[in-house]
Amino acid sequence: MTRLSRYVTLELLPPLLAGALLFTAILSFGYFFISSQWLTGVPIGLIARWIGYQTPDTLVKVLPMAVVLMTVVAFGRLATERELVAVQSGGISLGRVARPVWVTAAVVTALSIWLSLWVAPRANIETRGLYWDVLTGAGLSQLVGKTVDLGNNLTLALGGYDGAKRELKQIRLEQWSADAPKQGRIIFADAGTFENNRLTLRGYSVYSVDYAAAAQLSKVSETDPVAFREAVQAVFPSVILPPKPSDTLAIDTGLSRKKTLATYADAIGADGEGWNELMAVLNDKNAKASERQTTRVNLNRKLALPFGNLVLALVALPFALRYGRTLGVSLGLALMIAVGYYLVFFLGLTLTPLLPGLPEVGVWLANVVFAGLGLALLRRG
Repeated sequence: MTRLSRYVTLELLPPLLAGALLFTAILSFGYFFISSQWLTGVPIGLIARWIGYQTPDTLVKVLPMAVVLMTVVAFGRLATERELVAVQSGGISLGRVARPVWVTAAVVTALSIWLSLWVAPRANIETRGLYWDVLTGAGLSQLVGKTVDLGNNLTLALGGYDGAKRELKQIRLEQWSADAPKQGRIIFADAGTFENNRLTLRGYSVYSVDYAAAAQLSKVSETDPVAFREAVQAVFPSVILPPKPSDTLAIDTGLSRKKTLATYADAIGADGEGWNELMAVLNDKNAKASERQTTRVNLNRKLALPFGNLVLALVALPFALRYGRTLGVSLGLALMIAVGYYLVFFLGLTLTPLLPGLPEVGVWLANVVFAGLGLALLRRG
């Protein structure tokens, strides 16, 4: 039996690796083709590095397709050449013959979970940082005219950006107290830089503001200058100006420069949330219900797609036994099954807003449907 398992495993690995390589190459070429107009004159080494950063996230997406191809090609050939009939005539069940499929799919599932929750989020952030700061040189120019949340209750608005100097222009920062929502500080600066998790500002002015006190100004008589001055002082309890024009002010941010680019530079932000970030939100007692809902969806999505490798192996097996006659047919079957799975998967994601209490139902819909389909086909088999 060990020899049979080894034989079947050797049949599975070539189409698995070929499928993963083929589908990864297709998606990687798509990324390059879409962005090629902005990559003129960029050294090939940097482009290869940029594509390499995208590979972990790409693998999570394409490995289910590769597992389907693996199963259909390998067992289609075994069925076509009557090797399965010979094995089963010797008293060995299909379940025992297919055991290497489940083992291989389980290994791929574990690999996908690791990539999805620990490797791909960091790589996605590096991808956006490399693309905007190095490949295109656009840097933070995509943030001009926007107000973005940098974490630590800190929001940033830019009036301009100098890509050559990596310098921010006409900066406005707002930081509001979590305990007293009407109290905060507003910082204006002529210019500054944003590196790692630190903003360094020049030509700055810092104003502490209390809007609760501002509401009391109308109750103070202007004929009492002392009381009016004290009321104004309560509205602006602190005003800080630099002693020297060359002095700088350093502000620590919750998001790093790269993660800010990953989140806000593109129309669709990069998926930069890994296990630690997701669990931090779920364990935060002060997190909003909407944040918890979104985090639950993201966590389950990052688990459901990797487990799709096991589910699709189950579905692909009966199709392979019935229709996997040639390589062309096998490839067509693999694409048909994978596309069907992804359509149901994304349909489930669109249903999650309709299930505020149980978003997991929508996320795992494709796995449940295709697992049921696979079991039903095997029983009919």
